[in-house]
Amino acid sequence: MSDVGSVRPEHAAAIAEWDYEADVVVVGYGVAGASAAIEAARAGADVLVLERTGGWGGAAALSGGFIYLGGGMALQKALGFEDTPENMEKYMTAAFGPGVDESKVHDYCQGSVEHFDWLVAQGVPFKEEFWGEPGWEPPTDQGLMYSGGENAAPYNTIATPAPRGHLPQMANKRTGEKGGGFMLMKPLTDMAESLGVRAEYDLRLRRLITDDAGRVAGVVARRYGKDVHVRARRGVVLATGSFAFNEQMVKTYVPVLTDKAASAVEEHDGIGIRVAQALGADLAHMDAIEVALFADPQMVARGIFVNARGQRFLAEDTYGGFMGQEVLMRQNNQAFLIIDEIALEEARNTRSSTAGMRNEPPAWVAESVEELESEMGFPTGVLQATVDVYNRHAKEGVDPVLGKKPEWVKPIGTPLAAYDSSNRTGGFTLGGLKTDLDSRVLHVSGDPIPGLFAAGRCTSGICAGGYASGASLGDGSFFGRRAGRAAAKS
Repeated sequence: MSDVGSVRPEHAAAIAEWDYEADVVVVGYGVAGASAAIEAARAGADVLVLERTGGWGGAAALSGGFIYLGGGMALQKALGFEDTPENMEKYMTAAFGPGVDESKVHDYCQGSVEHFDWLVAQGVPFKEEFWGEPGWEPPTDQGLMYSGGENAAPYNTIATPAPRGHLPQMANKRTGEKGGGFMLMKPLTDMAESLGVRAEYDLRLRRLITDDAGRVAGVVARRYGKDVHVRARRGVVLATGSFAFNEQMVKTYVPVLTDKAASAVEEHDGIGIRVAQALGADLAHMDAIEVALFADPQMVARGIFVNARGQRFLAEDTYGGFMGQEVLMRQNNQAFLIIDEIALEEARNTRSSTAGMRNEPPAWVAESVEELESEMGFPTGVLQATVDVYNRHAKEGVDPVLGKKPEWVKPIGTPLAAYDSSNRTGGFTLGGLKTDLDSRVLHVSGDPIPGLFAAGRCTSGICAGGYASGASLGDGSFFGRRAGRAAAKS
C-alpha cells in the first residue's frame, strides 16, 4: 500500500488543539457502529460517531437486512419452529468453518435470544410470517426464512434444521434503497439520537492517536482535505467495514476475489484494519470470504448443477452462498445449470425477489441429453452419465449421491436447456482484526490494545470460512453492543 506510512499513529502530545471530544468515539455508522453507540450511551458515556459519508447506514442500510439469530426466540416459536442455543451452535460450528472461533460462536448462540429481544426493543419490526421457498430473500416482508442451508445436505444431518434468517418488516420493499437493511438501521440510529449520541459526517479515518502510555486516545480524520483531531477520553470503537474494496489487500489476502467485490460498498477499504495493524493488532481468517452465485435458486433447485467436467458437485437446494464458494474456490468459477422445460416453467411461475436469471434465454437448448452434451462441448458420455445416474434415483424421489431433498428431486426430462453460470460470482471479505468477547482489539502478543475496540466486518467474527445470510448484521450488532459497553467502561 503506497500510503502505508500515513496509517502510523500520531502522538497525543503533539496535538495542540482537539477539534472534537467525547468519552467514546465510534468510527463508522453502520450496524456495528450504531449498536456500539447505543450501548455506550446507555452505559453513561458521551458518544460521538464519525461517518465518512454524508449520512448513516453504511453497507447495512443497503443490504437485504437479514440478521442471523436463533436458539428459540419469539419469532421462531410463534411460527412453530423449535430451536436451542446448542442446536444452533452445532450448525454454526460446522457451516461457518473450518477454524471458527468457538468461544465467539458459543457466546453468540447463548446470547441470540436476548439479542433478538434487544433489537425489537430498539424498534426493529419483524412480521410473523415464514417464507419457505428457495431464494436469497423473501419476495415481500416475511420475517423468517432459512438463510444458510440449515435444511439442506449435509447440515440437516448435523443439526436439527431451524430457520434463523430474520428480516425486518418493511413497506414498499426496494432492496438497496428501503429494504430490510434500511428498516434495521433507521430504528437503531433513531434510538442512538434519542440517547444523545452525536454524529459528524464526511470524516474519513486516517490514523489513530496514542498517548505516552500507548493507549489509544483518539483518531485523526480528514474532512474536505483538512485533518481533524478527535479525542476519545475512554476508548475508540472501529466499525469501518471490510476490506473488499481495497484492491491491494484483496490481492494480498484473498486473490480469488480480485475484481469480484459485491454486497459491500466502496467505503469498505480496510482502513480500520490498517490503522490497528499500525499498533500491532493481530488478524484472523483474512482469506475467508462470502461468495454469492448470481443464479435463481428456484431454477437451481429444480435442475442439476454440473462443473466443467459435466459432474454434479453439490446439493442444488442448498444455500446460494455455499454454491458460490464452491463454484469460485473449488470449481474454477465454472458451473452449468441443466434444467428441463417443465421444471423451467415451474420456476418461472413462482414468486421470488431474484427472478433475473429466469428471464434470460438459456445458453444451449436441445431435444436430448446427448445433443446438449455435444452442443456444450463436453466429452462424449460424461453429461449423459451424470444425468443417467441422477434420473435413475430420481425416479424413486431420492438423491443418494449428494442428498438433495426429495421435494426437489425429479428426473431430468426433454426437451432441456443449459444455463452458463460461470464467472457469475461475487462476494465480500470476512477476515479482519482479532478481538475478544468484549470486542477489545488484540495485539499480536495476545494482550488487548488499551482503548481500542472493534466490531463488524473489520473484525474476524463468527465466520471463518462458511457463511449464512444475516451473519454479518447479526455479528456486527451483537459484538457492536459489546464494544460500546466495554469502551464506556474502559
